[in-house]
Amino acid sequence: MWLPMIGMTALPHLGGLYGSFITRKEVKSWYPTLKKPSWRPPNAAFPVVWTCLYTGMGYSSYLVWKELGGFTEEALVPLGLYGLQLALNWFWTPIFFGAHKLKLALVDIVLLTGTVGATMVSWYPISRTATLLMAPYLAWLCLATCLNYRIWRDNREEKEE
Repeated sequence: MWLPMIGMTALPHLGGLYGSFITRKEVKSWYPTLKKPSWRPPNAAFPVVWTCLYTGMGYSSYLVWKELGGFTEEALVPLGLYGLQLALNWFWTPIFFGAHKLKLALVDIVLLTGTVGATMVSWYPISRTATLLMAPYLAWLCLATCLNYRIWRDNREEKEE
């Protein structure tokens, strides 16, 4: 049972790794040109936070998978919602940092936050531990959604068509 646990825990990091290649350049060139609120976390916090969040969400998906006996019919909705939120998560960085589409990134992160909430609701009867492991992720997404909104609002004339 170690291989599924390691694989499912590592899976979210794949999108994070891809996103870090996009972000690395843009954080030094494009991102500093944006107006940002004073309450935003420092740039150095993001990789640390995302590493923890990806690990927690990956392990929690393993707990749900294990409790449901794998990829069964019963797992379709809870793990399908998880997969959808993971895809929305992975799309956000290329939209925001890669394409510089602040409004589209905002739409993505709003859908992402809602999908994470729906995932947690579907997981609660299956594994409360898995649901609780997703709570910091949902909290961070609420902050990130507010930050995305403020950056879009304060930069839409200069930075987006």
